[in-house]
Amino acid sequence: MASVAATPTRTPNGPGPGEASASFPTVASDPGPREPEEEGEEEPAEIHLCVLWNSGYLGIAYYDTSDSTIHFMPDAPDHESLKLLQRVLDEIDPRSVVTSAKQDENMTRFLGKLASQEHREPKRPEIIFLPSVDFGLEISKQRLLSGNYSFLPDSMTTTEKILFLSSIIPFDCLLMVRALGGLLKFLGRRRIGVELEDYNVSVPILGFKKFVLTNLVSIDQDTYSVLQIFKSESHPSVYKVASGLKEGLSLFGILNRCRCKWGEKLLRLWFTRPTQDLGELNSRLDVIQFFLLPQNLDMAQMLHRLLGHIKNVPLILKRMTLSHTKVSDWQVLYKTVYSALGLRDACRSLPQSIQLFRDIAQEFSDDLHHIASLIGKVVDFEGSLAENRFTVLPNIDPEIDEKKRRLMGLPSFLTEVARKELENLDSRIPSCSVIYIPLIGFLLSIPRLPSMVETSDFEIEGLDFMFLSEEKLHYRSARTKELDALLGDLHCDIRDQETLLMHQLQCQVLARAAVLTRVLDLASRLDVLLALASAARDYGYSRPRYSPRLLGVRIQNGRHPLMELCARTFVPNSAECGGDAGRVKVITGPNSSGKSIYLKQVGLITFMALVGSFVPAEEAEIGAVDAIFTRIHSCESISLGLSTFMIDLNQVAKAVNNATERSLVLVDEFGKGTNTVDGLALLAAVIRHWLALGPTCPHVFVATNFLSLVQLQLLPRGPLVQYLTMETCEDGDDLVFFYQVCEGVARASHASHTAAQAGLPEKLIARGKQVSDLIRSGKPIKPVKELLKEKQMENCQTLVDKFLKLDLEDPSLDLDIFMSQEVLPAATTIL
Repeated sequence: MASVAATPTRTPNGPGPGEASASFPTVASDPGPREPEEEGEEEPAEIHLCVLWNSGYLGIAYYDTSDSTIHFMPDAPDHESLKLLQRVLDEIDPRSVVTSAKQDENMTRFLGKLASQEHREPKRPEIIFLPSVDFGLEISKQRLLSGNYSFLPDSMTTTEKILFLSSIIPFDCLLMVRALGGLLKFLGRRRIGVELEDYNVSVPILGFKKFVLTNLVSIDQDTYSVLQIFKSESHPSVYKVASGLKEGLSLFGILNRCRCKWGEKLLRLWFTRPTQDLGELNSRLDVIQFFLLPQNLDMAQMLHRLLGHIKNVPLILKRMTLSHTKVSDWQVLYKTVYSALGLRDACRSLPQSIQLFRDIAQEFSDDLHHIASLIGKVVDFEGSLAENRFTVLPNIDPEIDEKKRRLMGLPSFLTEVARKELENLDSRIPSCSVIYIPLIGFLLSIPRLPSMVETSDFEIEGLDFMFLSEEKLHYRSARTKELDALLGDLHCDIRDQETLLMHQLQCQVLARAAVLTRVLDLASRLDVLLALASAARDYGYSRPRYSPRLLGVRIQNGRHPLMELCARTFVPNSAECGGDAGRVKVITGPNSSGKSIYLKQVGLITFMALVGSFVPAEEAEIGAVDAIFTRIHSCESISLGLSTFMIDLNQVAKAVNNATERSLVLVDEFGKGTNTVDGLALLAAVIRHWLALGPTCPHVFVATNFLSLVQLQLLPRGPLVQYLTMETCEDGDDLVFFYQVCEGVARASHASHTAAQAGLPEKLIARGKQVSDLIRSGKPIKPVKELLKEKQMENCQTLVDKFLKLDLEDPSLDLDIFMSQEVLPAATTIL
């Protein structure tokens, strides 16, 4: 309970006034950290998707709770199997999928299959059907135009609002507009994010953003896993076991040097959306190349420091729309805006020929300075943290200043009032005080006398008893009532007026929400490119080139970006799969010679180039690649209900059914999960299928230990096939790996050498080599005589020991039982 009190006491000599004291007891509060971190306060993000399918076209819109933004995709054609929709679902992983109850057979079948995917991580989305009338075109337009959007100024007329929204949303995309209308209906019905608020509080919408999935390179989840582009591991902290996942050794992990959360989010988005848009890719590389110049290192470090202050602006704007703004939010927003102004000033000194620098210099407008100036002039950060509420600086509102002066002067004033009250009280009362309690007012407080036992003893003439607290009696007197009328409830009045100023300040900020959103977009882009430049500098990456006429990739002295960090030395290798010759490369070589690393290296360098990053190679020329397919590791899971070989077949089937002449296919050890003959036959059949396509054959890298594939000439001869091997050298009984790719075919798998490295006994290895030689020569495999004789001698010795232990004088000994149970069974192993 906060109060203001003044207390005079009687002296031992009589009723004259004695010493007066004033005190300000306050409620203990934690003002919070000086550097607030909003990440720990944020709720898990959810995405709610609305989709319509009609006449071969898709209309899609979704709401992201992380930034309270609606994203829409203009009407796009899709196949009857709805591959585009599946790509969207894989990328955004929605919590719910909303659609019309009236659907055709294709959509019904697709949604049924989606609902039955029990293995979908973390869990399959909720399918929600709304009446088809909720997706009507006119009613959807009405919902869009009549919505309450905080990013629109209140001064906008209806006509201006329609014109503004028309400049953002393409109303000629009818399916998309209907999907937006259905999404708004769903949000209003479910009240996403405002479930506990008053019904007049609407779901916050801080903006509309367009997203497209054109010119994207198709990569499935298996490829992301086996190439270790992403790799989540359980967090080691016991406090994050339930929800914490951290990035393990992965490509994303070594390249993610972003300073702000939204930069990391954008980098992950780029990784999930590799693109063929050469203009976009080159614009990213231009920024990276600029920051790699030695003279620009200091500038890069300064920008990196500024980006560390760019915080979660959408979360703050969302709280402002719901009037849930915290004290720390104002401090975070203030630092964010001033850091954005620092980024603008820095970028204005950089070459304006680079698009990103030009955008930051132009679009970080004076609205940012206006916001920062308003917050800096109005908000009392120290006072707000001390009182754990919004407070304003002096000289902002004269009325508030006057009331605060009255509040600060109350102790001395109340001391004088208490002296006068004490003069009129019974002489047995040694002291009294006048206190002020918010929401209650001014009260006269006197200590409880020993004679005051019953409630009736509390009554004092001329005073209204209120309550007893901590052996103190509290009353209203004529003077305290007069103080209530004269001064009023100062605390509440000050708080109400400061809250009104906070609301006005929030309106000013929300009216400029568009520029804050743009700041976040451009700052996160700069953050990502600075992170990629930092990684390229540390790891010695080079800029790739893009050749639209080249169908494939050419890599000179490429390196595996993860393996080179783990190995003491790494041997670079080149790869070329452009043109019509050598479209299918069959790679043989001993186990542990580097075949799998080579395949992954080609895939990772290609992927890095397609997200606009420098690559670990001396030179790299990337052609028009539209997809990357892999069959490298079996991603086993009990929940899938499939055998290991069946999973392998599914992965190869994706490549066979979907790969084009511009696709990159990486196949490692396919066929080893079943009978050797059957596996070899399937591998040969798949490769022959691709070779039969001729010039439209995809670019295929196949690593295998099936040497019979070459020895039995199961593949047709021709320029499309190229045989590569990993170079090795036999030094006596040792096998030396050079980890270098060269043309040719391996003569043997050298499995025995690998077995020796694994620590198998020499006898087993020798016997394995012997059996292998017999199989190759077509001779029968017979048991080893030496092993048989050794076993027979052991059995004989065991039987002799049993005979020697017999006590023939023992009357209980039954020789017949001994012969039948011990001797006769042992004889079969001896003879």
